[in-house]
Amino acid sequence: MSNYPEDLKYTSEHEWVRSGNGNTVRVGVTEYAVDQLGDIVYVSLPTVGEAVSAGDACGELESTKSVSDLFCPVSGTVSAVNEQLTGTPETINGDPYGDGWLFEVEIDEEADLESLLDADSYAEEVGA
Repeated sequence: MSNYPEDLKYTSEHEWVRSGNGNTVRVGVTEYAVDQLGDIVYVSLPTVGEAVSAGDACGELESTKSVSDLFCPVSGTVSAVNEQLTGTPETINGDPYGDGWLFEVEIDEEADLESLLDADSYAEEVGA
């Protein structure tokens, strides 16, 4: 049994995807990523209305240890960003699957979600 929520899909780059209303999905980073990064001090997110492609870098997370690219797990159009993170990026450390979400995307292709990992596959990948 993994420590990763079963209702989410995951990428090898440590992002998670939660299906929402219609074609909109919410994206964040996993607890594993947060543990690797350490204290997150700055977040750069894509812009609402921006077209993004699966696998492309679309932002950055900066921690006390390093700067890491965010990769978009699906293709589509950014429909929302978590404005709260601008002032309190450490929210990601405390609640990566809840209030620490990053952005939402209105997806182009349902198929994108099919290529993502389930919780057990992701746990295997990170050796959990």
